[in-house]
Amino acid sequence: MAELSVVVYGRNVQGHLPEALEELADAAPAVEVVLAAVGASAQEAAARHPYVTVVPLPDGTPDAAARAASAARATGRWLQFVHSKDGVPALAARAVAERAAALDDTVDVLLTDHVRSTWRHSRMPSPDGRFLAKPGRRDVPPADCPDLLRVTPLLGTRVVRRAFWQAYESERAPSDQVAADDELFTAYALLLTAGRIATHDQVAFEDRQLRAESLPPVTADDRFALLETYERLLNLAADRDGGPGPSAVLYAAMVSASLRIVARDRLPEPAAREFFRRASHAAVAHRPPGYRHPGGLEGVRRRLLEEDAYAKYRTFQAVNQRRRKVRSAVGAGRAAVGRKVRGARYHQDLRRPIDSNLAVFSAYWDRGVACNPAAIAAKLAELAPHIHPVWVVAAENVPLLPPGTDHVVPGTRRYSRVLATAKYLVNNANFPNAVVKRPDAVHVQTHHGTPLKRMGLDQLDYPAAAKGLNFHDLLARVDRWDYSVSSNSHSTQMWQRAYQSRYVELDYGYPRNDVYYSATAADVRAVRERLGIAPGKRALLYAPTHRDYEATWTPRLDLATLADRLGDDTVLLVRGHYFYGGTVTPLAGLRRAGRVIDVSTYDPVEDLALAADALITDYSSIMFDYANLDRPIVIYADDWETYAKTRGVYFDLLAEPPGQVARTQEELTRILTSDAWRDETAAKARAGFRRRFCEFDDGRAAERVVRRVFLGESESSLPPITPVDERTPAPAPAPASASASEEATP
Repeated sequence: MAELSVVVYGRNVQGHLPEALEELADAAPAVEVVLAAVGASAQEAAARHPYVTVVPLPDGTPDAAARAASAARATGRWLQFVHSKDGVPALAARAVAERAAALDDTVDVLLTDHVRSTWRHSRMPSPDGRFLAKPGRRDVPPADCPDLLRVTPLLGTRVVRRAFWQAYESERAPSDQVAADDELFTAYALLLTAGRIATHDQVAFEDRQLRAESLPPVTADDRFALLETYERLLNLAADRDGGPGPSAVLYAAMVSASLRIVARDRLPEPAAREFFRRASHAAVAHRPPGYRHPGGLEGVRRRLLEEDAYAKYRTFQAVNQRRRKVRSAVGAGRAAVGRKVRGARYHQDLRRPIDSNLAVFSAYWDRGVACNPAAIAAKLAELAPHIHPVWVVAAENVPLLPPGTDHVVPGTRRYSRVLATAKYLVNNANFPNAVVKRPDAVHVQTHHGTPLKRMGLDQLDYPAAAKGLNFHDLLARVDRWDYSVSSNSHSTQMWQRAYQSRYVELDYGYPRNDVYYSATAADVRAVRERLGIAPGKRALLYAPTHRDYEATWTPRLDLATLADRLGDDTVLLVRGHYFYGGTVTPLAGLRRAGRVIDVSTYDPVEDLALAADALITDYSSIMFDYANLDRPIVIYADDWETYAKTRGVYFDLLAEPPGQVARTQEELTRILTSDAWRDETAAKARAGFRRRFCEFDDGRAAERVVRRVFLGESESSLPPITPVDERTPAPAPAPASASASEEATP
């Protein structure tokens, strides 16, 4: 029997659960891991870890019920409760188990230190060390060391003896579900009700704080409930009769929290006034005997609170805010004036009415008509022709637009007006920082790939990839999103984690991938003819990705040698900018002979995928889209370790590839000159990859987006997603050629 059971509970928020389980992998079997698997994604994550005891629970199970169900299955003498968003390093768990093993049954709680992580900073130390160090290695009752109640109230830092936890749960009235669901209450109550407390002044828990804008908005009722929690705790402390120390600490925490809410929360005025009144009543009713106000401004605030002098408090607050604003305005004045002048026209246009029949589209930072926005615009013309599309296109790309495309160029007068007045704004990247999110406007973020490499906030620890990205500006852009389109559950979770805000996830598939199910054999033949691929030739699309850590491109393959080894029956479609230029290269002759075709500037890329018999790539997101076609994929990963460490990745591609993997050019050549590229092993890997990453792509993604966003149809009325095994992708080139021969036969 393990000394310690780590109980992991809660919904798989923002996809952190697999990471939490992976951290604990090295702690088994010395530490037991019990998972309250709430929902399918949690159960799927647990399936990868055989050392985990799984307690399957339906979606919507409250955290308190999940903790109780898992604790009932735990066998360890001690329990540590860890939310799925948080973490416990394996070494830390083993250290806690060793510390707990030395404690006898008179100790009920082992209190540990922690670190805190946010979207911006990782593993910041806590302020709790000085409190944890006070008892040393002694165990003490709460009354003898009330400063232990100053330790941050996190349930994950309270390691509790299982028998004590069972007694605590049984003594709780069944009707008091509010207290059970309140982790703040539970974190404090465990210390108040413990007979003796021991400390472990080492980090044993990582508190991952989610960005507030990614969570449901905090309401006035939530703030009233917080005040009620503190009052319940003060009543509990009085009932336990543990002396004045614990009550004084809790009282100080309640008053500080109340003043912080009044000062920082933007509650509606009636709610703010009511909260102040209730906080004033609580501050007077629970004020400890002999209590003395602190000095300075804080003392003034507390006196005004106890007097219920709301109007005076707001006046006092406004005076202090004006003083700070005057100081900051001196330095920022000129810059602010400049921004106002430059944005004058745009802000004038923002006063115009919203045009409910106007939609603005942009793709790849104003490159042109492409990707998911293009597929949505095409379906919009079919299902909602009354909505007029306007594309934002950089001046140098205007000549490449399809004839008749209504467009605006950034910086022009009409550009300002359409951005200010359009009802719908659709982009696969982001609109500029200066674009204002009007209340009646709808912003749709379509993205442009499934993430293997780390994105958004997850780039914080990868400066080679972030390259000076301003994460505050990024989040301001993200906060404009109303909808985020996703093609699979992996993407949905990673977007929630990398772009934390309150947008609605549209798990509909990528509209640009619809063509992989609607294209016919004739369409495939037509693309191959446009590219100059002779009938009967094998076409391999080679599409490598960019390396953030390289200042200039470094060739990863000797394409001339590869083309020679593959022979005359194979054509390489090479999508990249790296082998052409003003000088003659070894590929020049191969291009003239038709054995290498430069498709670097060919759009759309979906045509290239339809034309190819197989895909060769490294870490490009094209692999996820190409998998929809159920055709062979070969990964050329000669620098995987370097890429993973410098760019950051969400999963080990080499462990879960879409087909065969080559680490050297010789291995790649061997795969492509044999049947390995399309053998049973490759097909099996591709099938698993396709089920995971083509989850929502079934050919009707654009229709779902248009019906839901532009036509306002309900979720239940949208076309259901066809299971992967029941879909029929576009025909492969060989069957397409065969179909052409049959059509030509009299």
